[in-house]
Amino acid sequence: MGGRRTCSRRALLAAAVLPLTAAVTVSGPRPRSRHDRARPYFPGHGSYGHRTLAYGLELGYDPGTGRLDGRARIEAVANTAVGHVELDLARLEVREARLDDRPVAFRQRGGKLLVTADRTLEAGRPFELDIRYGGRPRPVSSQFGPIGWDRTGDDHDGTLVASQPVGAPSWFPCNDRPDDKASYTFAITVPGGHQALANGSLTEHRETGGAARWTYHHPGPMASYLAAVYTGRFTRETWPAGETGAPVPVHIACPAGLEGNVRHDLARQGRILRTFAGLFGDYPFESYGVVVVDAELAAPVENQTLSVFGTNHMDGRRGWETLVAHETAHQWFGDSVGLDDWQHIWLNEGFATYAEWLWSEHLDEDDADTLARRARDELAGRRQNLRITDPGRRHLFDDRVYVRGACALHALRLAAGDDRFFRVLRTWHEARRGGSADTETFLAHTARMAGRGAEDALGPWLFERRVPRFAASG
Repeated sequence: MGGRRTCSRRALLAAAVLPLTAAVTVSGPRPRSRHDRARPYFPGHGSYGHRTLAYGLELGYDPGTGRLDGRARIEAVANTAVGHVELDLARLEVREARLDDRPVAFRQRGGKLLVTADRTLEAGRPFELDIRYGGRPRPVSSQFGPIGWDRTGDDHDGTLVASQPVGAPSWFPCNDRPDDKASYTFAITVPGGHQALANGSLTEHRETGGAARWTYHHPGPMASYLAAVYTGRFTRETWPAGETGAPVPVHIACPAGLEGNVRHDLARQGRILRTFAGLFGDYPFESYGVVVVDAELAAPVENQTLSVFGTNHMDGRRGWETLVAHETAHQWFGDSVGLDDWQHIWLNEGFATYAEWLWSEHLDEDDADTLARRARDELAGRRQNLRITDPGRRHLFDDRVYVRGACALHALRLAAGDDRFFRVLRTWHEARRGGSADTETFLAHTARMAGRGAEDALGPWLFERRVPRFAASG
């Protein structure tokens, strides 16, 4: 998710964890085990009956009517013996379902698509679903505001997708869990003269009969909430890695007329990528992109390989570069290393917020210690009712989760020293790249990499409600 906001989120619209090899001793309540599903934040989303390997999405979108016609080919593996497959899909109507190329019965109810198998799917058995569906997608309602598929522009000529945490079913059938990751292929057909953008690399573009078909592939693995499609009229550029200093090509798209602001405000995007690769380890994906949609957004969003910003974030003065750094950092922490469950969101947002401070430090502006102590004092003046390892669904995007998570990392840095601190970050990403994790696993990793004293420095920030004090700076 993007920068820290308390306003409405209208149009705002991460492989298994390695086993613990060290005990963890911290004060306060213990984090839940990844197998403890007693209090899921979103109990109506996702299925544990299967894990997804790949999504192949064929989408045809008409901006005039707002209609989407889709076909989802889903490769998956059963986790247990099941007689049906459960997917999430909101409001769109399924016309046909096939299982391993045979027609099967299905029903839709309460945002769920239940596909009845014509035989028991045994544990470990691969299968393929073919779902044809359609309708007029729109955002799904949530306590964070409408999220998912939305239209952009005064004439509603474009679309955006920003699904965190539960908006992905607004436009395709999926297993909507943050720890269910897969590869993705998107084939998107729009009217000629319109562009379609999606995660990953453009593999084909052709125009025939007044229609344009754009095909993208992203090997991922990627969680459903990070999948994104944008359509509309964009000016598109690719900045080669050699020209920007970035480790990968950077793809930029924006509405016509905004090119000057975008080029100026994103001029250091390659440098941000290179700097973070030096601090966190190799950039985890094949490319990176930024799309600016024709809308004002409450906050930008980091969809995997393709962050989205609103026109309000491109002011021509780099006024939002802090958030450019924030969304870039999410490619490592939040996307490549994802979440077992939403309660651990501080692992995404605390890391990305700390990356903001690291970028400021890199620019020889305010250093991270100054920013952390300033943030700590501000937190101390606010209500002390939040434990960030389990903030509760209502506080999932609370500013305090972001800032206190970043402060926790700074406390670790003070206790461990720079060499061990950055080794913790690099090895954390290296060990869990492409997977998902939780707080308990991060604490065990910290104990192995930086010792008990460093781990103990995290405990008060993570498990207590009161705001701790930092150790005196050297």
